[in-house]
Amino acid sequence: MIAVHLSGQIVCVDMDEVASVVLHLPNHVALTRAEPGCISFTVTRTGNPLVWQVDERFSDAEAFYAHQDRAASSEWGRATARIERRYTVEGL
Repeated sequence: MIAVHLSGQIVCVDMDEVASVVLHLPNHVALTRAEPGCISFTVTRTGNPLVWQVDERFSDAEAFYAHQDRAASSEWGRATARIERRYTVEGL
């Protein structure tokens, strides 16, 4: 199996989007880290208050896609759907 690594940024356009990320991120992180196949998952603020760095690693494509599906249909996914993501994915 080949691990899948996603790296990139969540980029907010204003403080309303920031507030949505801040509100929903803790639960999203906890749920993601508990998913089968999640090796690591970190989301950290950068020096820019509108930008977070995202790094996640899953054991294989199946675990990665399961995470993507769960996240998209979650409260996090609904609340942050319009916020820009700049991601690259390796291992697919």
